[in-house]
Amino acid sequence: MCDACIMNAVKERMLSRRSFFTAAATAGAAATLGAVSAPPAMAAGASTIEDLTHTYGDDFPTYFGKPGIAMTQQFNFAENGFNLFTMDVNEHTGTHVDAPLHFSADGNSVDEIPVSSLVAPLCVVDIAAKAAENADAQVTPDDIKAWIASHGDIPDNACVALHSGWGTKTGTDAFRGFDGEKMHFPGFHVEAAQMLLETSAQSIASDTLSLDHGPSADFATHYAWLPTGRFGIENIANLDKVPAAGATFVVGAPKHRGGSGGPARIFAMV
Repeated sequence: MCDACIMNAVKERMLSRRSFFTAAATAGAAATLGAVSAPPAMAAGASTIEDLTHTYGDDFPTYFGKPGIAMTQQFNFAENGFNLFTMDVNEHTGTHVDAPLHFSADGNSVDEIPVSSLVAPLCVVDIAAKAAENADAQVTPDDIKAWIASHGDIPDNACVALHSGWGTKTGTDAFRGFDGEKMHFPGFHVEAAQMLLETSAQSIASDTLSLDHGPSADFATHYAWLPTGRFGIENIANLDKVPAAGATFVVGAPKHRGGSGGPARIFAMV
C-alpha cells in the first residue's frame, strides 16, 4: 500500500473515532444537563453576553494606590517553546469578589461561596445622574424602592449592582478621587445594604473601588453586608450595557483555599 493510502486510511479511522467520542460526549452532557435545574433566565436562553470585567494590569487603580498585580515571565516562546508567567496579585484588585471572610473573623472564604450564588438575576440600580453631580453619591433605600416600583421585587438570589458611571474613569485620577486626605467615589449607603438584607439577594456589586463610598472611614456597608455570609463585587464594568432587570449574572469566582476574595471574570447574559 502506498504511503498516501496509509495516511488516508489512518485519517479516516481517526475521524471515525472522533465522531464516535463526540457523539458519546454530547449524549453524556445532555443526560447530565437533564438532571440539573437551570435558572429560568438561563433556561430561556440569551441573545447577547456582556463582559462586566475590566482588563487590568499594574496601572489599574487600587484602593491603596499601589499596583495590584505584578507579572514576571519565567519562560518565553522564542527560547522555550511556550510562554509562562508568575503573578503576584492583591486579592482585591481589578474586578474582584469580596468574600464574607474579608470583613469578618470566621466568615466563608472565597472558595466556600456556594456555586449556586454565582449565577444570579442581575438588578442594576442606576445613580449615574446624581453621581455626575456628586462624587460621594450613594445608593439609598429610596433608590432601591424606586427600582422595585419600576421592576418588581428583588428576585431570589439576586445581585444588586450600583451603576454610577465610574467605570469610564479607570484611566484617570478621578476613579480614586483622592484629594490628599480622602477618596471620593460612589458606593452603597449602609441603610441600603440593610434594606437588601431583608431580601434574599446574595450579592451586591459596585462599579467603583469599594462597596462603601470613597469618604467612608468605618466601612459600614462592608461590615453590614459581608458578615451575614453574602458577598460583594467591586470594580464591575459595563453596567451601562445591560438592562436594569432581566439579565443573568455569572461570576467566575476564584477558588483559592482560605482567600478573602480575588479577581474574577464576570459577565451577563441578556
